[in-house]
Amino acid sequence: MLYNLLAPLAADSIFFNLFRYLTFRTGGAIMTTLLISFLIAPPMIRWLKAKQRQGQPIREDGPETHFAKAGTPTMGGLMILISVTISTLLWADLSNSFIWYALLVMVGYGLIGFADDYLKLTKRNTKGLPGKLKLLAQFSIGGVAAVGIMGALPGHVNAHIAIPVFKELYVYVGLFFIPWAMLVMVGSSNAVNLTDGLDGLAIVPVAIAAACFGFISYLVGHADFAEYLNIPYVPGSGELAVLCGALIGGAMGFLWYNAPPAMIFMGDTGSLAMGGVLGAMAVMVKHELVLVIIGGLFVLETVSVIVQVVSFKLTGKRVFAMAPIHHHFEKKGWSEPTIVIRFWIIAVILALVGLSTLKLR
Repeated sequence: MLYNLLAPLAADSIFFNLFRYLTFRTGGAIMTTLLISFLIAPPMIRWLKAKQRQGQPIREDGPETHFAKAGTPTMGGLMILISVTISTLLWADLSNSFIWYALLVMVGYGLIGFADDYLKLTKRNTKGLPGKLKLLAQFSIGGVAAVGIMGALPGHVNAHIAIPVFKELYVYVGLFFIPWAMLVMVGSSNAVNLTDGLDGLAIVPVAIAAACFGFISYLVGHADFAEYLNIPYVPGSGELAVLCGALIGGAMGFLWYNAPPAMIFMGDTGSLAMGGVLGAMAVMVKHELVLVIIGGLFVLETVSVIVQVVSFKLTGKRVFAMAPIHHHFEKKGWSEPTIVIRFWIIAVILALVGLSTLKLR
């Protein structure tokens, strides 16, 4: 909004020229989201505690240490959604269709997560929405966004999958691009959701991934950088850097209250939304496969669950003491801060590997 209102005044004052720069608006989005988070978090936590007297239901078969967290309110993702949405609308170019499709996925998936959290709280169990209904809702929102994104992408890449590392290698998939994009968004959303099991475990890797895709979107949105790096050029995609900045600020603001011992949990409200918007942005900047690397920690958590389920159904034996894999290490005696910090280190390493694909071509 500020861009649309103030950037046209650049000819009258050099100050207003600042609003034409993505870097300035991205920095503004980070600080604005952080400030909003600090302003709304205390009253929101008090309100959620009053409404959720028993807090988030704790899995009876989970690690014993988790029972000490009983009474901690959930739905903290509301704080992230509110602050990120307001900040993005304030600092982004609202004529950019990529911004609106990303917000559609983030808010839509957040509402699905909110419904899931609400049912868990009211029914006092950990099941929430039926799995098939949740997936149907996610694929429906993802489908609408995928069709819009395909129409917004330039013709030379709007039906293609870009292969990282290889120079200008695109696989044409035609209309299959729509289910592919849906799968990326839904898969990313649920992968982050599976990772969100310990205080601070998911939110820092989300911030790291957002920082990476903010950088990638800036490069992809500038023809000179894209040509030099031999990566797809997508006009207008650079504006997603503003949203990524807002995500970083929102993540850091939430971490302030989610750091061990957590005062509030993100819940599906936050995890489904954060994962979904990361997937949507990866599709928009044509780096879906790079998301698998940058978000490798989320992939690892998801694979651990798949391996556990398949192994138990086929052999009756479990590969891990408990899945997702962070619970396995808890069962092995690792302390929660040890697991969280080591997983953060893994997330940083994978992010650097993912970014290196921009030059390895």
